[in-house]
This record gives sequence, C-alpha cells and structure tokens, in this order.
Amino acid sequence: MTIALFTDSYLPTKSGVVTVVVQLREQLMKLGHKVVLVTVEGSEPSEKDPTIYRARSRALGRGTDQFVAVPNYHPITKFIRANNVDLIHCHTEFGIGKAGVHCAKKLNIPCICTTHTMWTDFYKFYLPLGEHISPRIIQKLLNNFYGKFDSLIGVSTKARNYFKQPFMLPDQPSVIVPNAIDESKFLQGHLTVEERREFRKKYGINDDDIMFLFLGRIAEEKRVFELLSIVQKLVEKNSKCKVMFVGNGPAYGDMLTLAEKEIFEGKIIFTGFIEWALVHNFYESADVFITASLSEMHSMTILEAELSKLPIIVRRDDSYLDSVFDGKNGYVCDTDDQMCDRMLELANDDEKRKKFGERSLEITKNFSIENHIKRTLFVYNEVIKAYPEKIDDVEVMKRMNEEIK
Repeated sequence: MTIALFTDSYLPTKSGVVTVVVQLREQLMKLGHKVVLVTVEGSEPSEKDPTIYRARSRALGRGTDQFVAVPNYHPITKFIRANNVDLIHCHTEFGIGKAGVHCAKKLNIPCICTTHTMWTDFYKFYLPLGEHISPRIIQKLLNNFYGKFDSLIGVSTKARNYFKQPFMLPDQPSVIVPNAIDESKFLQGHLTVEERREFRKKYGINDDDIMFLFLGRIAEEKRVFELLSIVQKLVEKNSKCKVMFVGNGPAYGDMLTLAEKEIFEGKIIFTGFIEWALVHNFYESADVFITASLSEMHSMTILEAELSKLPIIVRRDDSYLDSVFDGKNGYVCDTDDQMCDRMLELANDDEKRKKFGERSLEITKNFSIENHIKRTLFVYNEVIKAYPEKIDDVEVMKRMNEEIK
C-alpha cells in the first residue's frame, strides 16, 4: 500500500516524534510499502527526494528548534494524488496536520492521527500568550481537529483514556499502538568497561560514584525545576551521587543559574545539546535513569534507558503503566520527596540496581519495532476496509492483540 506521513517535526530536528516518524517510514519501506512524507522546510536545505514534500515554514522559537508550516494545500493535494496514496497518517496538530485532513477529504481517502502530545500540559509554554488561554479553549480546538479523523492512535493507555473522557471525544475510535525503539539503530555498539570509565571521567564522575541521568528537553513542562530541587537534596545527602542533565531547551539557562553551586562542586553536570547518535554513551555510562515529568504520553527516553539496562525512577503517571513497575525495574513515586528517598536507596544497593536493570531490558521486548509496525499495519488495514465508516476500536484492539502476542 502507499502511505503518506504528515508531520511538523522531522529531520534535522531531533525529538521523540521525529524518532517515531523516521522509524515508521524506514520499517514500512523495508516491508515493501511505498511511503511519502509531507513535512516542514526546516533549517537546512531540503534534500532532493521525490517522496518528500517540504512545505513553507517558519521557526517556532520559544527556546525550541521546531518549525511550523504555513502550507499551501493545492500543491500538497496534487502531490498526494500523484502518488496514489491509500491512507494518510498524521503526527501533528499544526499546519501539516490540517493539510493532511484537507487532502483526505478532497481525495476521499482515510486519514488517521497519532496523538503524541498532552497539549493541555504543553500549550501554555509554547503557544504565544499561552498562559492567558483557558484549558477549555484548548480542549475545544483539540476536539474540533481530532474529530475529523477516521481513527486516532494513542501511544499509551493514558493517551487513549484522555480522549475517551466525556468532555473530549468518547465516540471517536482510538486504538493503542505503543511507541517502540529500533534496537539496531539505537545500540550500534556498546562501550567497553574501559571506554565507560573514560567517558565518565571526562565529566568528573569516578568509578565508585553513582550517576543519575535525566535525558530530554530541558523544559518547564518536564518538571525539570522540581527534579533539580530533588537532586540538589540527593547530592547533599550522599557525596557519591552525581547527576547529569543531558539536553537543551527553554529552561536550560535558568537551570544553570539555580544549580550554580552544585555545578561548581562537580555534583550536577549539564551537557547541553547532544547528537542523537551519541546519546547511548550517556545511557550506558549511567547507573539510574530519573524523570519527574507528568506530561508524557509514552516516553521514548524511558524505552531507551531500559534498553540500556538502567533502573528507572519516575513520578506516578499513567504514561508509565506498561514500562515502569514499582519494585521490579525501578520505583514509581507519589511525591518528589519519595523520589529522593528512592534514589538514596538505589545509590546504596548495587545488587538491586543490577536486578532492576536486567528487568528493564526484559520489558523492552514488549516494545520491539517489529511489533510496533505489525500493530500499525493492522490498524491501517482495518481503517481502509471500514472506510468511509469508522472502525469498532474495541473489537480492532482485541483482534490486534490476539494476533500480535
């Protein structure tokens, strides 16, 4: 079949959505499907790929490297028609997503959308004057947009349940296809014991130090200020604990100011932006992965950390229901203070860290890229068969899960 992916986030930009789209496109093409892509121009010259249409766009700003398209629908529709697309799969709520909905309606083809972002948690940080916009207005905009699709794909139980609430879109079909990680791409090689030692030494981390890692966007909606407060208490209570924040974002400058004392003492390290191809070095050099975020849909960094055999410590949130199991591969904490206590506990228990890390690796088998593609294709086929009617999402999920075990 021929699938068109529509996204406002794509290379050279780096994000969880970009990773999902790149993996999906590559895997579908490996299976013999034709995949065309509609996306933004971005910051670098467009590649000469006839299967990619890049729409006019501008930088979002606000401390991000994201671009927002200002698309001309006519040439995009012409591009989709010329490629005989069977189904449109959107990964955005912005300009490119709206173009996808327009094309589907114009050409009478099914259109689905993956809901990657909990916008009720994000919008105030990234929309102009967002702090002055009522959540009800955002809900109304989301309902208007998502209600136009033939089905939604939720990346977690949390994502599906959110849209099934009475004030959202309870009657809109929505199936769960969890995010996945392409192990062959993420771990192309492992650090040797000596390479790991040298890597840690470069950042002032000794062999007997316990390295706690946060990797992701340094942004307020990730609760990075709360996490910083937690780890400041941690390093004060245990001098062998070191904490590394890997990544950049709008809160980066403020975080450096707030952690000035611990940075000077070498207890908390900030790396700034790191190329995705190099991030596995940080996972493999760490001892525990931590995040206090409550705004995830289904965290790619959690999966990457688990693939790197790391114990996980998180705040309780439905997005972690299928990936972090309290007392099995880490801890799910109800308060920030409890997070600090659990970090201190793991810092003093080598055997438990090892046991939790091994269980983390086992859990990643549930999120293989092969199963992700099988589930996605199952949804594609069911939506195409039912079109122009909508699928029975409960029945589709039941059959999908029975077939893919």
